[in-house]
Amino acid sequence: MSKIPDSPPTPPPLPSAKPKPPRERSSRMEKAFMAGWPIVGGALIGLILRGIFNGNPGSDFAAMVWIFILLAPFAIGAFTVYLAEEIRPRTARYHFFMPMLSVSLCVLGSMALLWEGWICVILILPLFAVMGAVGGVIMGALYRTFRGPKAPTAYSFVALPVVLAMLGVGGEQPRRYEHVERRVLIQATPAQVWRNLLDADHIRADEVDRAWMYRIGVPTPLAGLTHQTPTGLVREVRMGKGIHFRQMSADWSPQRYVHWQYKFEEDSVPAGALDDHVRIGGDYFDLLDTRYTLTPRGDATELSIRMDYRVSTGFNWYTVPLADWLIGNFSEVILEFYRHRAEAPASAV
Repeated sequence: MSKIPDSPPTPPPLPSAKPKPPRERSSRMEKAFMAGWPIVGGALIGLILRGIFNGNPGSDFAAMVWIFILLAPFAIGAFTVYLAEEIRPRTARYHFFMPMLSVSLCVLGSMALLWEGWICVILILPLFAVMGAVGGVIMGALYRTFRGPKAPTAYSFVALPVVLAMLGVGGEQPRRYEHVERRVLIQATPAQVWRNLLDADHIRADEVDRAWMYRIGVPTPLAGLTHQTPTGLVREVRMGKGIHFRQMSADWSPQRYVHWQYKFEEDSVPAGALDDHVRIGGDYFDLLDTRYTLTPRGDATELSIRMDYRVSTGFNWYTVPLADWLIGNFSEVILEFYRHRAEAPASAV
């Protein structure tokens, strides 16, 4: 009689997975590199151009000249598609969308090098992306149409903004003076509205942060308190990140209207509080004045606001509508702020 084993026999070990041959691993790495190289190469070209266009405001090589704003992303897109087509043929979809990725990578690199801040990036990225796509599509069409060498064309696109700047092209900054107007009906007397209009203290972020200019990085206001002087009203405004300035008025009538003009000192906007390209009172943008008007409407009060501003760039066709939208949105939010403050019980305020 045979003896039954105490435990079943141990199964033979499974064969271990064979390591992939070095050639297969290197082939995958090469493919990954070749797939990403056009995007990285295009972004590097953009960073080189941004380093060249790093002059002071008003110079031919300032970052806000239109030849850089329009032609640099165009060159990024063209160079991205050129590098990609040199590897293998690409689709029209690639020509359109991949340059946008190169442009975005370039912009992130500019932020990492502290050349740009969030506010400028958010405002200019849509235009950069479109111009990058245009450059990519045009280079793709040229690559398919002509059989000759494409490198001279790609490098010509890159050199074009530099050559134009050396010739003094693109440095003009025409000034545009614009304004926005908004109004709101407040269920409060003119006296209540006027009181809140002159003195707004302990402003919470949640009272105003619906305005897009605050969402993209402009510090929110903290207080705006008014005192009267022999020459008129003076309103001291404090914002986050140490920003402070004055609003002056020699044209006002209690409970009827007040016309504020802005006064900025050298230290009103500390370094790093705002991007230099969108700094109030700077070379490219300025708030000129703000007028509030109170009109009785039965038991309510209509409060209207008019804000005048200046934009000075070589591509005002883009910056003016953008400023108009941002300031118009801010005007609506600030009127709602005054409405809530005036309609709230005194204890709540």
